[in-house]
Amino acid sequence: MTHLKKPEWLKTSFSADGAYAQVKQIVDDHHLHTICTSGRCPNISDCWSRGTATLMILGEICTRNCRFCNTITGKPLPPSEDEPEQVADSIQLMKLQHAVITSVDRDDLPDLGASHWAKTIQAVKAKNPSITLEVLIPDFQGRHDLLDLVIEAHPDIISHNLETVRRLTPFVRSAAKYDVSLSVLRHIAQRGIVAKSGLMVGLGETSDEMLEAMDDLRQAGCTVLTIGQYMQPSRKNMEVVEYVTPEQFEQYRISALAKGFDMVESAPLVRSSYHAEKHIAAKH
Repeated sequence: MTHLKKPEWLKTSFSADGAYAQVKQIVDDHHLHTICTSGRCPNISDCWSRGTATLMILGEICTRNCRFCNTITGKPLPPSEDEPEQVADSIQLMKLQHAVITSVDRDDLPDLGASHWAKTIQAVKAKNPSITLEVLIPDFQGRHDLLDLVIEAHPDIISHNLETVRRLTPFVRSAAKYDVSLSVLRHIAQRGIVAKSGLMVGLGETSDEMLEAMDDLRQAGCTVLTIGQYMQPSRKNMEVVEYVTPEQFEQYRISALAKGFDMVESAPLVRSSYHAEKHIAAKH
C-alpha cells in the first residue's frame, strides 16, 4: 500500500507551558502510565496544558495485540497494590475537577482486573469527593459480573470503545468482538450509567458502515460518541487507508445527533477522552 501523506488539517503544534510541565512532573514523579504518552495522542500538549490527563492503570503491558494500538504487548507484571491510592493522590495533586482513567487488557488475571478497577475508582472518589470521573474500560470478555464490580464503584461515565465497524473488527482488534462490545455497552446503560463509545475512521470503512455502527450503538443504549481519525502510531501498526476530511466528520456528527446521541465529538483529532469533562451532562 502506498504511504499516505498527512494532510494539513492533521498537523499540530506542540507547546510546553507551565501547566504542561507541572502535569508531566507529577506523571514522572509518581511513575504513572498515561494513554496520552503510550497512545502518542496528538492532543497531549493541549490537554496537559489544561491540567488534564488520562491515567492508565494495571501497568503498561497489554495481553492483547490490536493492530491499531501502540501499547506494549506481552506478559504483564502483577498489579501494584499501591496503585489505587497513588492514582488518587496524583489526581489530587493535579487539582482535577474531572478525571479519566483507562487500562490495558489484563486477560491474565482471574478477574481480568475488575477488582483493581473498583478499588481505584473508590480510592479516587474518597480522596477527591467533588470530582467527576469517567472510566474507559476493556470488555472484561463480556462478563457482566465483572462489569458490575466497576459499575458498583459508581463512576459517572463508563466508556468502552467499539473502535471500528463490524466488518473490520476481526482485522483491527486482536481478541475483542463487535457484539461483545455492544453487550458491554448495553449492560452499562441498563444499569443506569452514561454509556459512551468511540469509533476510528480511515481504516477502510464505508460511510454506510459507519451509520450502521451508530445505529448499533444507539440500540445498545450508548448516548455519547467520539469519532476521530486513525493515525498510524508506529511502523508495526496497520497503515492508514484514508484521511477523512473535516467535512465528512461534520456529516458524521450531524448524522449521529439525528440518531439520538446526546453528545457527539467528531473531528480529525478527536480521541476517546477529548473534551471528556463536557460529557458529564449526558443523559443515561
